[in-house]
Amino acid sequence: MKKIPQYKFYKHKYGKELLVDVIYVDDMKKNLKLTPQLIMTFFCIIIITDGVEVIGLDGHSQEVRPGTIICARPGEVWSWNPNTCLSGLVFLFEEQFLLSFFNDNHFLERFPFLRADRKSPFLEPDKELADRLIHLYRQMKAEIDNNCKEKDQHLLRALLYETLMLINRAPQSESSVVTINETFSNRHINTFIDLANENFKQQHSVEFYADKLYITSNYLDKIVKRTLGVSTKHYIQNKIMEEAKRLLTYTTLTVDEISNQLNYETSTYFVRQFSKIVGMPPNSYRKAKK
Repeated sequence: MKKIPQYKFYKHKYGKELLVDVIYVDDMKKNLKLTPQLIMTFFCIIIITDGVEVIGLDGHSQEVRPGTIICARPGEVWSWNPNTCLSGLVFLFEEQFLLSFFNDNHFLERFPFLRADRKSPFLEPDKELADRLIHLYRQMKAEIDNNCKEKDQHLLRALLYETLMLINRAPQSESSVVTINETFSNRHINTFIDLANENFKQQHSVEFYADKLYITSNYLDKIVKRTLGVSTKHYIQNKIMEEAKRLLTYTTLTVDEISNQLNYETSTYFVRQFSKIVGMPPNSYRKAKK
């Protein structure tokens, strides 16, 4: 099964280990074309400088535009347009880059926009604040790109700290409180339904369908519940049971044969599941339909 690709921090990009970097969205476009759904194993803060487009981040999605800030924690799932027209500055860093200096394991939790329980990863600063942040990004980029082999990590850490303090002033985007954009949700739901129709007899696990969609199982479950009113697991189970009832009603296949067709490990487990969901054993259901 295909997994969502993970991008790890390139610690030795500049020779000696450096746990912070500033790049451009344009630098990411080659990879985004190949893997528009991806996970980063480090913190990533992007400020958009040009273009208007929908971006998804771990179940949230929003139309971003110049000035929008997107704040991602390690392990969150990004969903990009593979042919994105966006431009922007991308700030990447490992948590250890700050913790080694501040000696506080909860330091980053002091910034609401970086907490796991934040309402939205999207922020909308005013133009003055956005311009200040872009200036800081460019200062960091210039320091990282200078010809000195030894990057001044104390200066970069100070610039990062100032950046985080300024971002903390930016208001959360009101439109992103709705955590699942209809465009992303509908696209995934339609594909999930097609996949389930094609594979439900053989593939019973939620993980199979999430992997096919390049999203997490939790995200799939969230949009299935929101759109179809049941969990992903129950949706798949209901399709299996409807097929089992059809086979019991209109064929002479034995319970063992039906169990095999529906890819259960044992007929005993199939009978137990059928009885639990339908309310009676398969043979009783067959007799009731005669």
